[in-house]
Amino acid sequence: MKNLITLLAFLTATLSFAQSKAPSPEIWNTLLKKHVTAQGKVNYKGFISDSAQLNIYLRNLSANKPNEKSWSINEQKAYWINAYNAFTVKLIIKYYPVKSIKDIGSKMQVPFVNTVWDIKFIKIGKDTYDLNEIEHNQLRKKFGDARVHFALVCASKSCPVLLNEAFTSEKLDSQLDAQAKIFLMDKSRNDISANKPKLSKIFDWYGMDFKSKNVSVIDYINKYASTKINSTAVITYLDYSWDLNE
Repeated sequence: MKNLITLLAFLTATLSFAQSKAPSPEIWNTLLKKHVTAQGKVNYKGFISDSAQLNIYLRNLSANKPNEKSWSINEQKAYWINAYNAFTVKLIIKYYPVKSIKDIGSKMQVPFVNTVWDIKFIKIGKDTYDLNEIEHNQLRKKFGDARVHFALVCASKSCPVLLNEAFTSEKLDSQLDAQAKIFLMDKSRNDISANKPKLSKIFDWYGMDFKSKNVSVIDYINKYASTKINSTAVITYLDYSWDLNE
């Protein structure tokens, strides 16, 4: 009996230690470098061939829910961004081939689910999430960092490019800044000019995320865009392509 109590105490201490540290994203990093180009094009057939490795990484995420007391803000943020992107890839390869992530919702025919982003299939700790909950509750609401919009990828051509390396707490700020610049520089996603900029609908849908008391959406964009937009510019929005980013 004494040995059993000792063993249980050891396992409890080990589990507590494991949860006090963010899990390594090395498997995800390797898969991204292997199956995503520098331009963000995704080889979903390659991910299918390496699905065993992807599943190991997803199980690691599921077993290591962020500990808000012991993880840094950047560790939590990087975890949830990687989780969103990795589970999105998992969803695509499960139903591949598809022309668009939106096609998956009709294929699944889940009662009371409006879109593919409302499907609860992501197990994290004792909770089950959908993609919307990760984006809106775990990232937007909790951290208030609009740069996450340049990092989350919904497997579509008009989304930001999928970074071909994992987000990490050590490099997170530089990675997010770089993603913002890449997104704004890409004329297929944003056609920036001084007076008649054509922006991604992301700036329309989530406009409030990019504003603050003394900062407008244009001010926010000008922090990262090489071409500066005039404050009096007339903004229009580009059509959003939901075609698969492969």
